[in-house]
Amino acid sequence: MTTKRAAIFDVDGTLVDTNHLHVVTWWEAFRQAGRHVPMREIHRAVGLSGGDLLDHLLGEGDDRDPDENEQLAAAHHALYATYFERLPALEEAGDLLRALAGRGWEIVLATSASGAELAALRSAIDADDVILGATSADDVADGKPAPDPVQQARELAGAPSERAVFVGDTVWDMKAAVRDGVVPVAVLSGGIPRADLETAGAHDVYRDPADLLGRLDSSVFAGE
Repeated sequence: MTTKRAAIFDVDGTLVDTNHLHVVTWWEAFRQAGRHVPMREIHRAVGLSGGDLLDHLLGEGDDRDPDENEQLAAAHHALYATYFERLPALEEAGDLLRALAGRGWEIVLATSASGAELAALRSAIDADDVILGATSADDVADGKPAPDPVQQARELAGAPSERAVFVGDTVWDMKAAVRDGVVPVAVLSGGIPRADLETAGAHDVYRDPADLLGRLDSSVFAGE
C-alpha cells in the first residue's frame, strides 16, 4: 500500500492576497487603541496567531493591560471582516490545488484563521472539492512557528513528514515546516523577501501559486 502524500498550504498570502489587508486592519486597530506600530513591523508579523502577533509587536511585559489583547484582536477582526465578501484569491490558486489533487496529493490547509474568516478564505479559493480539510488556530495549542499546525494538518492527511510538503509565504511558515520535518516551499506573494524565506529554511521559492503551478514538473511535487 502506497503511503499518502500531503500538500499542506498556508492560506493568507499564499493562496489568498490578504496580507496587506491584515497589515492595514491591524494598524487601524492599534491606532484606535492609541498604539503606534509601524506597518513594516506588522507586515513581518503577519502569519502569527493573533495573540502571538500582539506579543511579538507589543512585548510580553507585565505592564500590559491583560484585556488589551482581547480588545485589539476584536477590533482587528471587525475591521478585517468588512472584506470577507471580496477577499481576492491569488492567480491560479484553486487550479494549483486541483492539479496537485489530480496527481494524488492530499490537500490540507494550515492557517491561523478560523471560523467565519476561514470560511471566507475557502470561499475565495473556491476549491473545496479537492480540499480534504483544514487546521485552524482553534485546533492547536501553539500556532506557527511551532510545528503544531503543520503536524496536525499532516496527520489529518495521514502522511508522514517525509511524504509532506508545506507551502507558505512567511518566515513563520518556513520555521514551522522545518520543525515538523516536512519540505518547506515558499511563495513571494505575501511580500516577504526571498532571502528571509531561504534563511528560515525554504527549499524552493516561487513567485506565487501560478508560478508554482507552471513549474510543477520540476518541483518537489514531481516525485512519486
